[in-house]
Amino acid sequence: EAAATLNKGMRTRLGCLSHKSDSCSDFTAILPDKPNRALKRLSTEEATRWADSFDVLLSHKYGVAAFRAFLKTEFSEENLEFWLACEEFKKTRSTAKLVSKAHRIFEEFVDVQAPREVNIDFQTREATRKNIQEPSLTCFDQAQGKVHSLMEKDSYPRFLRSKMYLDLLSQSQRRLS
Repeated sequence: EAAATLNKGMRTRLGCLSHKSDSCSDFTAILPDKPNRALKRLSTEEATRWADSFDVLLSHKYGVAAFRAFLKTEFSEENLEFWLACEEFKKTRSTAKLVSKAHRIFEEFVDVQAPREVNIDFQTREATRKNIQEPSLTCFDQAQGKVHSLMEKDSYPRFLRSKMYLDLLSQSQRRLS
């Protein structure tokens, strides 16, 4: 439930970016609650480091928020949402919850015609289907790896070239001057 509330809040904050555009004049919309403090804490150095590697971007909450906003403009945020759901899934400690969460993730993202179906090949989809029959913390690893690789090779380079990211960098640099 906490994740659902967080996601709803994030979706609300990303509202200005839900239109098919490559930019948003007010980047405070993509940042967590107290946007002015958050924007001040988002240093140019940190935003610049997102270009170092895809994993650096994914390890920073504002990086994830900015990347999610960018993916929304491309109508492909399901890839990031799936990757994040898998990361959260790996923290599950209860066996009973493991089963229900595994089925929920599969039905939401992996199954054919899933509401937010990710782009993975047939073999990976079927291997994942088999894995969730007896769920473990690693049952989504193959599918998550494919989606990570797809985002890293495809969406991430476009994000780094996007007006959205370049505007965010220039805004953080202007705050310094």
